[in-house]
Amino acid sequence: MGILKKKKEENKEPQYYMSSTNIRTLNYKVYYMSIVEKIIYFLLAFAVGAACGYLFYGGIGKDEFGDPTQITKILNIVIPSIVGCVTGYLFLPIRVNQIIDKRRRMIKTQFRDMLESLSTSLNSGKNVTDAFLAVQQDLSMQYDEDAFIQNELRVIISGIRNNQDIEVLLYDFGRRTGVKDIIMFASIFRISYRKGGNIKEIIKNTNDIMRDKFDIQEDIETSMTSGKSELRMMMVMPVLMIGMFKGMSPDFGANFTTPAGIMSTTISLVIYGVAYFIGSKIMDIKV
Repeated sequence: MGILKKKKEENKEPQYYMSSTNIRTLNYKVYYMSIVEKIIYFLLAFAVGAACGYLFYGGIGKDEFGDPTQITKILNIVIPSIVGCVTGYLFLPIRVNQIIDKRRRMIKTQFRDMLESLSTSLNSGKNVTDAFLAVQQDLSMQYDEDAFIQNELRVIISGIRNNQDIEVLLYDFGRRTGVKDIIMFASIFRISYRKGGNIKEIIKNTNDIMRDKFDIQEDIETSMTSGKSELRMMMVMPVLMIGMFKGMSPDFGANFTTPAGIMSTTISLVIYGVAYFIGSKIMDIKV
């Protein structure tokens, strides 16, 4: 087991690389939580899961008079704890993917702004090298120094000043992001730059394509807003309904602790979970 774990760790992609000019560059395709982050996110998910576990399955094992027994007290601790642990365990990779997706959306948006500025600089008569220097100055008024695109521009400009091929620097940038549009641009630039291709036209066309895709994506997001809100509300409804039944009518809520009630609750939760998963996939439209 130790050998397998060691091999698995060796095959993991690093979260950061060092550029040839000794600047730390980010690998946007992976994210590894720190111990503190894992603990915080696990505890948050555990608290939510344990609360839901107690709400849905609390009070099991009462006697024929409806009074809690020793088994009830034990189950009121064991079941929420198990549900909380499972929720925390499942939430960590979900949160990692959320962070990765957010970072890649950010770098994609920032890259589009970089292309617009680069296209403007090239159209004003600057060569590619001077255009990237102008882009850095231009984007410094739009983004903070710690923005993703600012760090990438520092890597590119540092490489240019050290006589490195700009197409190689851009290709490395695209490879680390894992964003198809950036990889496509870097690949076309890599082929065209040394063969005398029309770089101005390439950058302009790429910028136009990305702008159109962003506009389409925004239209889709706008049209899907109500559907996503309804999907989230659908997942909250079981919690609100069970909480209302048990809080306002304890006698009626006691029906959920019977074998039939437990089975019905479990089946309903599974159906809701599957429906949410399918709904999320349907709503996740990418251009």
